[in-house]
Amino acid sequence: MDSVNSPPSGQSADQGPSADRIFVGAIVLLAVALVWVVSGTLQDRVVNAGDTAPDFKIVGDDGRTYTRADFGGKVLVLNFWASWCAPCVSEAPSLQAFGEEMRRSGVVVLAVSIDTNEKRYKQFLDRFHVTFPTARDPEANLSSSYGTFQIPETYVIDRAGKVREKIISNQNWMDPVFVGRVKAML
Repeated sequence: MDSVNSPPSGQSADQGPSADRIFVGAIVLLAVALVWVVSGTLQDRVVNAGDTAPDFKIVGDDGRTYTRADFGGKVLVLNFWASWCAPCVSEAPSLQAFGEEMRRSGVVVLAVSIDTNEKRYKQFLDRFHVTFPTARDPEANLSSSYGTFQIPETYVIDRAGKVREKIISNQNWMDPVFVGRVKAML
């Protein structure tokens, strides 16, 4: 009897390949499961109208820490922008006017800049005499959590924390039709 080709004692010759197939199948199944789990975590989340607004925490220029929950009972206009963005510059005067006019009604504008240059950021705020809460997020962590990849981008979040409107690009914030839609959320 040839010892090289014979199975170990107590094992038949066909158990080896069957065990190998089970082992390979288990490995393949685990690899597929791993790929499925990892691919699910790599997908960027994009927040749209109708979604619940993601929670956030950011420190404003006034030193106060802002969270989404801080705006419960108010309409939050969460605006992502940068000083070097031409459409952001274009909409700044009307956004400032909107913030001033609507704050007494229970609407809060929170403007979050992705500027990396703090000096330019502050010059922008001074130039437009911004009076609503602002924060700088140079790593774009907060805008990324909303899936924002272009600016300006704004989320109008109702009192219940739902995104009612997502506005991509600049707009006239004092447009009576838009102001009416926001007032209807109050």
